[in-house]
Amino acid sequence: MSERTERSEGRKRTPGVIVVGDLVTDVLVVHGSPIETGTDTDAAITLTGGGQAANTAAWLAHAGCPVTLVAAVGQDPAGRERVAELTACGVRCAVRAHEGATTGSVVVLATPDERTMLADRAAGLLLDPQDVAAAVAAAPAATHLHLSGYPLLDARSRPGGLAALAAARTRGLTTSVDAASAGPLRRAGATAFLDWVRGTDLLLCNADEAAVLAGPGAAAEQARALTGAARNVVVKRGGAGAVWVPRDGAPETAEAGRVPVVDPTGAGDAFAAGLLAAWCAGAQPRAALAAGAALGAEAVSRVGARP
Repeated sequence: MSERTERSEGRKRTPGVIVVGDLVTDVLVVHGSPIETGTDTDAAITLTGGGQAANTAAWLAHAGCPVTLVAAVGQDPAGRERVAELTACGVRCAVRAHEGATTGSVVVLATPDERTMLADRAAGLLLDPQDVAAAVAAAPAATHLHLSGYPLLDARSRPGGLAALAAARTRGLTTSVDAASAGPLRRAGATAFLDWVRGTDLLLCNADEAAVLAGPGAAAEQARALTGAARNVVVKRGGAGAVWVPRDGAPETAEAGRVPVVDPTGAGDAFAAGLLAAWCAGAQPRAALAAGAALGAEAVSRVGARP
């Protein structure tokens, strides 16, 4: 019997997932032509909820998976609005509102081909280890913890991210980490990041993040190198699909859904949610990849990072 099978025995078909990370306001700027510096560029601008962890939680709820989000916001109108949005879509929010702090915000510059983000994590940097541990303890039906990498990539929020992984280990939960973003990863350092996530059950990264963590090479080769830190590694390749490599086993691949891309914002978060919902319910890697690809395709076919 495999380690994964042993951990899955006795679980319900719809296990709960705890997601830890940021909840912010997205200022989404979708522009069809290159930005002209020093003058005006036509764009469609939308104000909505965002944050990698919050987006993943919303897509998990959309997929029918019971989910709790652990995050920090400011005690301000934006924080209240962001929590209300998630609650309305079925996410249980263990979100602390910090007095005197402002809710984080991100300006997302998006075209059908890419997105660039200008981030002010603000209250997200105040993720408290005690709050995280308490939230994990208060979710007895959960079987898995998913950590957005953003808390790990800043020294101010890193204790909260590490506390999440420690609390999950104490409870015997399976764990996953999303590598978050290539730029902050590069600044934090690959060696340090891999030490922080060592022992997790699943590490997810896109092609740029995999290059930072494992160096250049084919996705399967990068994933295989990263199995020294995580038991399973998934490298997302956008329109080229994704590859899953277990520490002791053969790679599995999945094709991406072929749909017109309207906005890539949140596609990786949706992919992670679809994959996790399937895998935590007992699906094998190939089926989990397919479920992730399906939600990712749904995400890119509309504007915004949420279902």
